[in-house]
Amino acid sequence: MNKIRTSLLFNTSCLALVVTALSFGTRGGFITPWMEEFNLAGAEVGWIVGTAFWGFTLAMVIFGPLIDILGIGKVMAIAFACHIIGLTWTIFAQGFWSLFFSTMFIGIANGSVEAAANPLVTALYPNNKTAKLNRFHMWFPAGIVIGGLIVFFLNEIGIGWRIQTAVMLVPTLVYGILFFGQKFPKTERVTVGASYKDMLKACVSPLFLFMAFCMLFTAATELGTNQWIAALFNNSVSNLFGEGIGAILILVWISAIMALARLVAGPVVHRLSGIGVLLFSAVFSGIGLYLMSISSGAVLFASATVFALGIGFFWPNMLGVVAEKVPTSGALGLAIMGGIGFLGGAIAQPVLGKIYDVQTTKFGDDLAAGAATLQYVIILTAFLSLAFLYLFLKHRKKKVVEA
Repeated sequence: MNKIRTSLLFNTSCLALVVTALSFGTRGGFITPWMEEFNLAGAEVGWIVGTAFWGFTLAMVIFGPLIDILGIGKVMAIAFACHIIGLTWTIFAQGFWSLFFSTMFIGIANGSVEAAANPLVTALYPNNKTAKLNRFHMWFPAGIVIGGLIVFFLNEIGIGWRIQTAVMLVPTLVYGILFFGQKFPKTERVTVGASYKDMLKACVSPLFLFMAFCMLFTAATELGTNQWIAALFNNSVSNLFGEGIGAILILVWISAIMALARLVAGPVVHRLSGIGVLLFSAVFSGIGLYLMSISSGAVLFASATVFALGIGFFWPNMLGVVAEKVPTSGALGLAIMGGIGFLGGAIAQPVLGKIYDVQTTKFGDDLAAGAATLQYVIILTAFLSLAFLYLFLKHRKKKVVEA
């Protein structure tokens, strides 16, 4: 097969990202069942959940620098194999360590998808990178919506987390079959003829380092909060949907708003610029966190809408700004950004778990503990608002930043 099938590769990449999102969305609904079935503390579950982020970071660190050598197709094959191993192991998990290592394999798979798909998208659409990255990353929150609904409805009919995990094997097999035998393009760095030395130099430029540092906090705000959202609000909407099952719908709602935001991101980015969108995101995510911390019941969904509009633009526009402003950073730059992002998410998991344990002891009430935990995350958004305001003012008249 000599022809690169652009639409098929892009759409199959989106399906692979859906699997990544399914593992994230369903795992958010598994936190409470795991704590109950295996008698785990919040901090212990935080380490298990955080392992997915460490595995993601590990994959990005390893495959990011090697993507030009191994090729996009081989890294996608590794993602497929690790998804199969991790999901199967999770289904038969018996406690902390089996959950820990199976979740790590899933994290490695997810990181491999990200390491391969981001440079694939920029290679397929070199003249429309930020818009296409937003469209691609739309499928992460969309997948969380699907995963969250799977958890909700299967819980309703009494089907537990093991079968819910098994459901994810279906789209995994589909994306593996669709990618099999396809020809993949070379990365953008190779295509434009930039040297490996140029790429390394770009990855230590001031703007890149600034964006990489901020990525720790944007990801912690998005991934940390969303992974814990069901547990933090486990009882806050029980009067609407029934005890212990409605909280996953908050994550579904947030993810649906995020998906819609990314779907229409193209015109927004052109109007505000990528950096302007990031400033908007930081401010709105902070406001949304505060509103969620003082809300309950149906009002919580309105507050979550504000939060979702904030975090919805974070991840793809962090990548898009780097891809457009520091283009010679190439696949390595995108891999570093993604890896650092999930590192931020990994650090956030046990930290949030510990804060939640402390607040639960302090207040003796799950709702008060969840609200107090969210208020700690607002500190991150305050820092990001100042950082992106500085960047916006500094670069508003610059169209291209040299590496």
